[in-house]
Amino acid sequence: MGIKPAGELTRSMDEVRADIRARLVNLPASIEVGQPISHRIDHMLSGVRSQIAIKIFGEDLDVLRGQADALRSRLANIQGIADLQIEKQVLAPQIKVRVDYAAAAQYGLSGSQVLSTLQSLVEGERVTQIMEGGRRFALVVRLPESARSLEGLGQMLIETPSGRVPLSKIALIEDADGPNQISRDNGKRRIVISANASGRPLSEVIVDIRKVVSESRLPEGYFITLGGQFQAQEEASRLIALLSVISVVLMFVVLYSRYKSVVLSGLIMVNIPLALVGAVLGLWLSGQPLSVAALIGFITLAGISVRNGILKVSHYINLMRFEGEAFNTQLILRGSLERLSPVLMTALVTAFALAPLLFEAERPGTEVLHPVAVVIFSGLISSTLLDTFLTPAMFWLFGRKPAQALLEEKDAEAF
Repeated sequence: MGIKPAGELTRSMDEVRADIRARLVNLPASIEVGQPISHRIDHMLSGVRSQIAIKIFGEDLDVLRGQADALRSRLANIQGIADLQIEKQVLAPQIKVRVDYAAAAQYGLSGSQVLSTLQSLVEGERVTQIMEGGRRFALVVRLPESARSLEGLGQMLIETPSGRVPLSKIALIEDADGPNQISRDNGKRRIVISANASGRPLSEVIVDIRKVVSESRLPEGYFITLGGQFQAQEEASRLIALLSVISVVLMFVVLYSRYKSVVLSGLIMVNIPLALVGAVLGLWLSGQPLSVAALIGFITLAGISVRNGILKVSHYINLMRFEGEAFNTQLILRGSLERLSPVLMTALVTAFALAPLLFEAERPGTEVLHPVAVVIFSGLISSTLLDTFLTPAMFWLFGRKPAQALLEEKDAEAF
């Protein structure tokens, strides 16, 4: 396939996957491109080794196959969908035995008795155990291979209260084809259409799939469910969103307990949206979707940006309290310059630590943490630059009264 040596690789993983699919598209087989770990995770989530699993439930296998074919043809028009295939069901030759319950009752047999006898003869029944030295063997009685045919089964004698009768007298024996497997979920028959996302975020592909599924008209008693990797992402996103709101509220409570002012607490927390501006821009420039890893990066970035705000505001107040600085431009300039070095130092150290994850996105093991690095790195740039100018300006405009009130309260407590 013309694979280059490791030192000459210049293509991204998505480009390599697209090239593999293009080269194998003409093979008379189902092709699915992925990696072992992702296949295992997908299989645990949905039961198939794909990012997306569309399951159609119903009773009639032929109807399920027809609905799956029709749905697959509509899904194939969605941009970004790849490896679209229907679960394989090969028709295997079978001999079907249909019991004539009325004829069996005339000979004093019930349908269950006929089926039980037939099953023991065809599949075999363990009757005893043979010992040969130190080894033991099960003795199984079953029909010979020569009797496993239409004629052989038809002539097989079934014991009845009125004597032995051929099976053909009480059952219809016919040659037919049947599925090689019947899959079930929660006791219901189903067939699966599996797919992956390529060249487009999984969340956007799922939106289009849901639209196609909602427009599908199924017979009564049949329904469709969606599952796979995206489902776990949506659940994790909802949980992270809830925890993020709780974290922001608790952060504000802690700041208020320290500064006794809504204004000062708000000034510090303004750093969060300042950091998110750069993080969102970084995701857009790098072409990364809003994933669970990116959300985790947002939470981490919020903590770092709030810490920078605390460094500045606390230093302004300490200069006023312990060094007698008046609330003027000199205070703002001195406090900002004295806190510029710690803020830059922590930002640069964090940026250097993220460099391997940021610039080696295609290396094995870094694809999961790469969105985290993009969010934190780009957010640090915007938060550091904007915090350097906006926090002092906002403290100058809105911080005089709450800072003086806090100082008076501290002096009264000290007295």
